Amino acid sequence: MAQRSYKDMLFRVLQVNDRQFLYLKKGRNTYLVEDKNEKTIDSKIYIILGFAIILITLILSFLVTLRKLMPLKILKDKVSTLGDENFDFECCNTDRKDEVSLLANEFKLSAKKLKKLKEARNVFIRNIMHELKTPITKGKFLTELERNEENYEKLKELFNRLESLINEFASIEELISSSKNIEKKHYFLDDIIDNAKDILMLEEEEVDEKYKNVKIDVNFKLFSIAIKNLIDNAIKYSDDKKVVIKNEGEDIIFENSGKPLEYDLEKYYEPFFANEEKRKNSFGLGLYIIGNILKANDYILEYEYKDEKNIFRCKKEEK
Repeated sequence: MAQRSYKDMLFRVLQVNDRQFLYLKKGRNTYLVEDKNEKTIDSKIYIILGFAIILITLILSFLVTLRKLMPLKILKDKVSTLGDENFDFECCNTDRKDEVSLLANEFKLSAKKLKKLKEARNVFIRNIMHELKTPITKGKFLTELERNEENYEKLKELFNRLESLINEFASIEELISSSKNIEKKHYFLDDIIDNAKDILMLEEEEVDEKYKNVKIDVNFKLFSIAIKNLIDNAIKYSDDKKVVIKNEGEDIIFENSGKPLEYDLEKYYEPFFANEEKRKNSFGLGLYIIGNILKANDYILEYEYKDEKNIFRCKKEEK
């Protein structure tokens, strides 16, 4: 029971069992008021339940935040290993659209690009070593021969070939390392094929030209390299050491007589995939460089074997 007085007024709070009363006395007047707003057991349960819901919400919010931040921690650990050329970012796979997940996905894409660039440069270096080995060996042989006009011309031709190879490698390296679209213009097919033949220093009888001199939209230098490699491979692996060049619209076709490819065309896109025993089935620089150049010029390479002829078609892709 609580009691308070104010001047000639008297206040009392009375509690009988679970009922509460306000006792008020002023002068001769006395009032007794019952408090109907009772605090029951049910109201206590509601209060406890409310606190429990708030607590559970806070815990769930913490767990969700922790889960969203988890890729950030993994990303930090992975980024620190980039210097060791560890490009494996499979841990960052996520389909969520929050900022941390998007950041992790961007780093994953960047790591993939770096990995592809590294692999491309490794292949490029191996290509240089492979392609330069033959002319260097010939040059060393020529230096041991008698110095006369004929050998001098052969040596001069050899150095021209080396210079052409170096220029070719520079163009290919630019294609590999650049993510920008290459510059393309319209050129006559005849000019491109003539340039490829000049690079190879071919005799006229080695190439049977049955194409129409149409204009195609390509990068002249790079496309000439692809055509050069296709002509070179066609002659090298043919029975009669000749190649027939045709066209259907902007599609360019190379035919040679010989045995069909032993493997699927896609297999030859792998540089030096064949082992030493099967080196004769490999295209060296081969279709890896050709495929990349054609792709950059909106072309794809198709192959079929028909009537005992290998048919390689540079097919123009529809935009």
